[in-house]
Amino acid sequence: METRELRYFVAVAEELHFGRAARRLGIAQPPLSRAIQQVERRIGAELLTRTSRSVTLTEAGAVLLVEARAALDAVDAAERRTRRAATGHPGLVLAAKAGASTELLAKLLDAYAVEPGAVTVDVYLCGVAEQERTLRDGRADVALLHRPFDSTAGLDTEDLSVEGQVALLPAGHPLTTRPALHMSDLSALPGLPLPRWPARDGTYPPGPGPAVRDHAQLLQLIALGRAAAVVPESARSHVSGDIATVPVLDAPQVTTVIAWPPHSRSRALAGLVRAATRL
Repeated sequence: METRELRYFVAVAEELHFGRAARRLGIAQPPLSRAIQQVERRIGAELLTRTSRSVTLTEAGAVLLVEARAALDAVDAAERRTRRAATGHPGLVLAAKAGASTELLAKLLDAYAVEPGAVTVDVYLCGVAEQERTLRDGRADVALLHRPFDSTAGLDTEDLSVEGQVALLPAGHPLTTRPALHMSDLSALPGLPLPRWPARDGTYPPGPGPAVRDHAQLLQLIALGRAAAVVPESARSHVSGDIATVPVLDAPQVTTVIAWPPHSRSRALAGLVRAATRL
């Protein structure tokens, strides 16, 4: 398949509407429909179920969507990293989530700076769930990711830290007097729904909670008594006095990892990973 065909399919699969996908791609709808049909004939499977009112992904289509995104990211990454290499200026781009692992990131940069042969490290601060995509599509050479929230499939990684999670609640809420909580305590708090974070395509899942874009917005909603949240313990350092934290015993542990493409042969990147693992 051509990358053009993969981009066409991803647009239709994400929009689930041929007209919107065609407008997004800047092409007419008939050639888009023909291109998708050609992909289906080549694969020998129906990828989309079409009716007069809707378009849905088949099981095969859902698989191709995941694989096509990965393939397109790899193509974009090859171009971006090659262009950076052609500038002749050695350096690394490290992606990290804004407001997360702040202390770890500062220690890592300080430790690497004294390494023999250290190069400049540009820090690319991302929004929620963006650092994994930034690494995969080549905008970054290395990233700090957080399992289970970020996928590390297909990447090389080293674990750096493991931490529990805490509930963020408005100060003075009755639950803040408890020494610890369980997820069931937070699943249906009256007036304090859990937030909804954007998916990879920018859409929000259905639900009663507020749609949030970043942690600053979330913290303000919690301080105003409009939401609650479960976040890694390290987020306590960003919490003001109008928000209380309580450990959540059965929340999944969060593992912070340093991740990079498995085919990388960069000596600078190897030095950064060594500095990270020594921390």
